[in-house]
Amino acid sequence: MNCSLRVLVLSMACGLALVPAVQAQQPPQQPAAGATAARVETTPAAVGKGEPVVAGGQVPDEATRAAVIEALRRVYGPSGVIDKIEVVSTVSMPANWAANVQRLITPSLKDIHRGQFQIEGTQMALSGEVGNEALRQKIVSDMANSLNPTYTIKNSLRVPVSEQIAVDQVLGNRTIEFELGSATLTGKGRAILDEMAPILQKLTNKSVAVVGHTDNAGNRTSNLALSQSRAESVKGYLVGKGIDPMTLTTSGVGPDQPVASNATDEGRSRNRRIEFRVGR
Repeated sequence: MNCSLRVLVLSMACGLALVPAVQAQQPPQQPAAGATAARVETTPAAVGKGEPVVAGGQVPDEATRAAVIEALRRVYGPSGVIDKIEVVSTVSMPANWAANVQRLITPSLKDIHRGQFQIEGTQMALSGEVGNEALRQKIVSDMANSLNPTYTIKNSLRVPVSEQIAVDQVLGNRTIEFELGSATLTGKGRAILDEMAPILQKLTNKSVAVVGHTDNAGNRTSNLALSQSRAESVKGYLVGKGIDPMTLTTSGVGPDQPVASNATDEGRSRNRRIEFRVGR
């Protein structure tokens, strides 16, 4: 079976996101007859700030849809979930898939930041950051104990390095801004980078990935190119501030990793961002 589910729990928020693990770079489409991929997808949310989880995707029947939504509402509250899941009879899934998904949507997911949880058939991969080693082991142990032995979990959870925490604190909840539709930094964007440069200079023997993101407005291919150009623009500015270019890598993921719903102006603004990921 090609049935998959991914969960993304975001840093600096109490939010959950479910996105497809297959065809993640394509817009949702009605599957052709005989298609086998059931999926559930939601956009990230900061529930603590009043933003709901938006659940979407395709499942084969109403019972599965209701089960997933019920599990999400148990975690985020009755008004904390917007249901946009489609019921498409031509998709299929492994036996007891809905029941297993329900067991995995638990409050403990909110303890994972900057992470992904992928279910593909009976194979699961869990990654992201947690507060301490005991919590890292407990989350995976609890998941393993809640599922039948046919499911396996690849545990890539980690305790974040202090350097990442320092970078996140300097950036805070601010967005590095660019001119509309371009990779040209605004004065406000340059001012934030001016603050970040000193902390990045202190990261000796560490690499930093500069990741560009966009909202979902317009053509995806163009957004990917724009996000890459913006990441490179940030790198160029930081190099001009004395950061060793060999310590900086760049990538652009376009609209594929939102941190808020693209249904609102505020959400789209939050999705247009630069992220800094400190390597080991």
